[in-house]
Amino acid sequence: MSTLLIEIGAEEIPAGYIVPALEAFSASMIKAMDAHRIDHGEARILGTPRRLTLMVQDVADTQNAQTSTLTGPPEKVGFDDNGKPTIAAEKFADKAGVPVDQITVEDTGKGRYLTAVVEEKCESSAAILERILPDQILGMPFPKSMRWGDLSITFARPIISLTGMLGTTSLDFTVGNVKSSPFIFGHRFMSPGKVKVDHPDNYESILESANVIVDIDKRKSMLSKLLDELSQSQSAHIIEDEELLDTVNNLVEYPYPVVGHFDKEFLEVPQSVLITAMREHQKYFAMVDENDKLMPMFIAVNNTKARDEQLVARGHEKVLRARLSDAKFFWEQDCQSTLDDFAEKLKKVTFQEKLGSVYEKQTRIDKLGQYLVSVAPYPEKDALSTQVARASRICKSDLVSQVVIEFTKLQGVIGRSYAQNANEDPAVADAIEEHYRPVQSGGALPSNPCSSLVAIADKMDTICGCFSVGLIPTGGADPYALRRQGIGILLIMMDQNLELSLDSLIEQGLMPFVSDEATRAQVTQDVSVFLKNRLVNILTEAGHSKDAVNSVTAVGYQDIPDVLLRVKALDALRKEADFEPLAVTFKRVGNILKKAAPGAKIPVNTDLFEDDTENQLFALCHEVGQTVSDLSAKGDYDTALKHVASLRPKVDEFFDGVMVMAEEENVRNNRIALLQGVAQLFEHIADFTKI
Repeated sequence: MSTLLIEIGAEEIPAGYIVPALEAFSASMIKAMDAHRIDHGEARILGTPRRLTLMVQDVADTQNAQTSTLTGPPEKVGFDDNGKPTIAAEKFADKAGVPVDQITVEDTGKGRYLTAVVEEKCESSAAILERILPDQILGMPFPKSMRWGDLSITFARPIISLTGMLGTTSLDFTVGNVKSSPFIFGHRFMSPGKVKVDHPDNYESILESANVIVDIDKRKSMLSKLLDELSQSQSAHIIEDEELLDTVNNLVEYPYPVVGHFDKEFLEVPQSVLITAMREHQKYFAMVDENDKLMPMFIAVNNTKARDEQLVARGHEKVLRARLSDAKFFWEQDCQSTLDDFAEKLKKVTFQEKLGSVYEKQTRIDKLGQYLVSVAPYPEKDALSTQVARASRICKSDLVSQVVIEFTKLQGVIGRSYAQNANEDPAVADAIEEHYRPVQSGGALPSNPCSSLVAIADKMDTICGCFSVGLIPTGGADPYALRRQGIGILLIMMDQNLELSLDSLIEQGLMPFVSDEATRAQVTQDVSVFLKNRLVNILTEAGHSKDAVNSVTAVGYQDIPDVLLRVKALDALRKEADFEPLAVTFKRVGNILKKAAPGAKIPVNTDLFEDDTENQLFALCHEVGQTVSDLSAKGDYDTALKHVASLRPKVDEFFDGVMVMAEEENVRNNRIALLQGVAQLFEHIADFTKI
């Protein structure tokens, strides 16, 4: 067993390319090694901007032996009447590579045939790896690849070195015009020469001595520690930003952070603008005091240790000053206009070619928002209506501001600042930023009713508009992020406990787009199913059982908070020791009714009862029915289901005592009606046939 090392040295690879490419390369290599029957241990990825590395532990020196059974001619052809092998048998033996006396005869089911056990030749792992590595390396996925020189191959950046080692054996392969060797490059500036790798186990220490920390996690931990120490030395702390930390970590081979400063005059600009200018353009870490107030300083991370850190810091300060000056100028220019001025400019901004301008979208958001105000369970509807109307009119206004044009990630955030400067209602200012929420999986949701309703209206308008013109997500294609927006609608409804009809909301959202009622009904159904699928995913990913989710949504999913309550209650019931026989009983009830009673429900006639079990079940249903109805109306499905479960013994006795599908039609229909009464107790909670 040996350690496998593969390093692809290259010109600086973009930070965002490194980890995804390495993960894909690792998975592909492991799959290829398994396919070639090469035993191995765990794989580990390492990398910097100038090298992509894979190490695999405990790789076998040769592939595993594999035997197969080769079938030859029939026995009567392979052996004569005296049992001696014929020429056909000898030729079969030659083909199989075994002596004639090792040929056996087996009954294959189609007759007796000659067979031979063939053992395939085993290759060395090194030979196999040398053969497959070029294609594996060139198969690494990147968002964008490039060609260089007169080569036809593509890669993220030009490949400058290749190293492959299996233990002390240097692998011999070529990619493009680069031939592998045991030599690797150290740090470009601090150790620019080549160094030889004598064994994969020494790879990391060799690079560290050449001023390269190739372990991504180790480098990140080192960077994080240096940032903390440096910020604490300034009586500050950096703003937590895992994404920026990962990006900067993959921009350097050895981190060397320095502190820089900027003029206090820039603090007149909103923090979000300054932080974004530092983060997006320069990859600098902003610093705040104990009150989380931005301080006029930052940390820049260099890839090279500076002889004069102050000189390097002044260089960063000079670059940042130009960025912050631009940001300050854009902010001051924007402040000369009102949000209503910006809103008018949205008439010339296209939301989608077939769906009109952003200004028109804001108008639709207002109408849908007012509908939501009328049906949502919020008090003080007049005040909320005014807030929603104002927020809808200006929620997209900042899209045409110079700050957002320059820093697109500030949409909504900077609009909130403009609204606060203009003394807008705080709920309206919040809605300008929060109506985009959630912006990512697990992200924050809107914090107040106004923000929530505008967010739902905005997202539903986008979904309904896109569905109405055929822009429906397919497979991995979802250019308008409709899945994310659908998930956002459902999460907000759960969070705000918005008990309203989902289909009615969809119909309202489709009004501006579809005039024909039949078409609108069909598109409503399409959007409804689309959102139902998102709901199922949300609930199952939250840890609820798929059976419970499917059985609950099968009987209705219009009231989203109610769906959540029913799923929780059913999941709680599933944990009870006697749930399985209970489910079997109610599932039997449901299955009988689906087959025997597809039509309207009929009343029970007690005069047709022939067995005491019918009387007992009918009486218990009547006794439990009103209690279950009252509990369900309150949303107390846990208790309601427990009362429903109390029917199981009587239902079982009923099935044991009578034959439901009796020959006499009146008796049969009456027993079906009795089962309908049982099913009615839980038909609005869950469909037990789905469990």
